Amino acid sequence: MNKPSFFIVGAPKCGTTALCKYLNRHPEIFIPKEKELHFFDKDMKTKSLASDISTYHNLFLAAQETQICGEGSPTYLYSEVAAQEIYQYNPDAKIIIMLREPVSMMYSFHSQHLFNGSSEDVQSFKKALDLEVERKQGRSIPLRCKEPKMLFYRDFATFSVQVKRYLEVFSKHQIKFIIFDDFKRDTRAIFRDALNFLEVNVDFEMDFKAKNSNKKRRSQFLRNLVKQPPAKLLGIGKYLIPLPQSIRRRLLESLKKKINSLNTKTQATRSLRVRF
Repeated sequence: MNKPSFFIVGAPKCGTTALCKYLNRHPEIFIPKEKELHFFDKDMKTKSLASDISTYHNLFLAAQETQICGEGSPTYLYSEVAAQEIYQYNPDAKIIIMLREPVSMMYSFHSQHLFNGSSEDVQSFKKALDLEVERKQGRSIPLRCKEPKMLFYRDFATFSVQVKRYLEVFSKHQIKFIIFDDFKRDTRAIFRDALNFLEVNVDFEMDFKAKNSNKKRRSQFLRNLVKQPPAKLLGIGKYLIPLPQSIRRRLLESLKKKINSLNTKTQATRSLRVRF
């Protein structure tokens, strides 16, 4: 059985997606193509790709015997139970924790919610922060938001509390810290350092390209239209595209991707001050 031996646990918007992509290209490492398994953050209403341990292990069946397995879910750091759950699953696991200047992380996390259109509906970052007290009382929660905890931006930035949970159950030599600015400034060096930590060949060479950069929709109307198209519009599409349902679905998905691409722009993180 191929059992995960390392976990990239977060934090969000700190390079976890990029590191997973890069590590998965190494011939001695296997990470499932499915992004963010959310199996061990059992105290959160995240969408897990595995309902039980057998289904979880099935996600690693494609790994070769010579490969080590791992996964990355950025909510594992924020979760109050994930550290203990991972330890109970594999007490010898190696943990990679990626951190970032807190305000930049929060701003980028807020932008991601707006971009995805599934959790946040407040365009102003400052206003979203001001709403945290209300939201913790169950008010001002967007209708599409399935997990209000994802909107508690300051809580996501309390790294000291989150890191302590891992230090309490794993020994220091099992934990690797990566700072986002270092990762961004010299990706190759930090990548080799991670390979050394995982005890695989550090001489593996590859090209590095930015992943999961801070993005913004040009038009919120188009974002919402693609995310949840009106039923009447979908009905009209059956007549405008008189093809078998499977082919029509593929054409519509292709159209959605094209609209999303045209409706997306990258943006630099602003300089902000936030009071905790």
